[in-house]
Amino acid sequence: MNTHTKTGKGCTFFTLVLSLFFSACTLGPNFTEPITATPDAYRTQIMPADPINDLQWWELFKDPLLYSLVTTALENNRDVKIAISRIEQARANLGFVRADQYPRVDIDAGATTGNFSGGTRSEDTNSTVYLAAPLSWELDFWGKFSRSTEAARAELMASEYGLKTIQLTLIAEVVTNYYQLLDFHRRLNISEETLASRIESLNIIQQRFNKGIIAELDVNQAQIQKEIAAAAIPLYKRSIAKTENNLSILLGRLPSPIVPEQNLGVNFQAPKIPVGLPPAILERRPDISQAKYLLKAQTENIGVAEALRWPAISLTGTLGVASSELSSITIDGGVWSVGGRLLGPLFDFNKNKRRVEIQEQKTKEALFQYENVVLTAFREVDDALMEIATYRNELAAIDRQLKASQNATNLSKERYDKGVSSYLEVLDTERTLFSTDLQQSQLQQQYLNAYVNLYKALGGGWITKADRNHKTSPVAPTIF
Repeated sequence: MNTHTKTGKGCTFFTLVLSLFFSACTLGPNFTEPITATPDAYRTQIMPADPINDLQWWELFKDPLLYSLVTTALENNRDVKIAISRIEQARANLGFVRADQYPRVDIDAGATTGNFSGGTRSEDTNSTVYLAAPLSWELDFWGKFSRSTEAARAELMASEYGLKTIQLTLIAEVVTNYYQLLDFHRRLNISEETLASRIESLNIIQQRFNKGIIAELDVNQAQIQKEIAAAAIPLYKRSIAKTENNLSILLGRLPSPIVPEQNLGVNFQAPKIPVGLPPAILERRPDISQAKYLLKAQTENIGVAEALRWPAISLTGTLGVASSELSSITIDGGVWSVGGRLLGPLFDFNKNKRRVEIQEQKTKEALFQYENVVLTAFREVDDALMEIATYRNELAAIDRQLKASQNATNLSKERYDKGVSSYLEVLDTERTLFSTDLQQSQLQQQYLNAYVNLYKALGGGWITKADRNHKTSPVAPTIF
């Protein structure tokens, strides 16, 4: 009869606890999507505003070697591997935090024998043995654990988007360095061709000087121009080696040579990239989504801090067996206990209140960071569009300048050979031609990299062909 009464009281206690659990309230603000102002159109509107469904970088920048370099980088780059490791850490942390919402069951066993217990000596030898399964459960009455779980889930999402951000940046860096490598190779070729031409000119002028036709000054001027071209060769060889080293590190391998399969000036054609409408940037750019989920995680932390200001309600219980005989434990020795506990702050000099204020200010900081990322995104798009527009006009002007310089150089040489003009005129046109030729190569590289910057600023597209074939969204990570 007494056992039945105890069991009934235990059931009543469990019922009361469960009713409290299911009627619990969650403290703190709920996350709402941040509202940010977006322009109706980009400041520099030189591209079609067609919807951006798929920016396939391997289609935009057509080059088999470049495709191989980018895919290798995506597989082996150490920053990508670090980002993947952080995702796994965030995934494990989510499971770790989520476990706090559920009861914990341990095992406790022990055996003693002797005549000393509880600080006193007994005339008899006492033996005890027990095996029990203690249960402890802090009820999530104020939403502390659910808020912590949502914060961890948001951090996992942020780490997923962080990986996409790193991959997008990596693609842009590989393509940029590759075009820089092509530029340096072309400038090296220009320097070598110029050197060969000036050596030939120096030989002719030297022969004329030896015959007493021209002054020694012309020989010295020709020697100066030859050495200017000769000095440019080691400069660009050094630049090529350093760019190859940069690319090698991006590819996740030791520094090694990278031989381009095409020249920067061959079949030069800028890619076509639709910019879409400005609001689409908020959904396309992974760094914006990353900042948004970090803001969500921080918002949840306010609720965690709020919950710490209120008492914690815990349930404890034990179920097991015990015996005073070491040789055996029987079911007749069954033991159990159940209880509850309430523990909360009474007077802590506003420590818990200040904790809430800290999290609120951190949330404001996260919001400002999100807004700053959005502002930076629109600036980067406009910068890239402005670069494309201005480099296009600048490149057209330098092309015309190069043609005029080539013609002027030919005419000056003819005039000098006929004795109509001095060698200074030839020197001036040759310097201009050499400088313009190098400048054209550099501008072509900068023009192409402006499209790379636009691709990155718009949020990129499919990371690899495999992603596209599997219909994987570039900005829709999987949590579980």
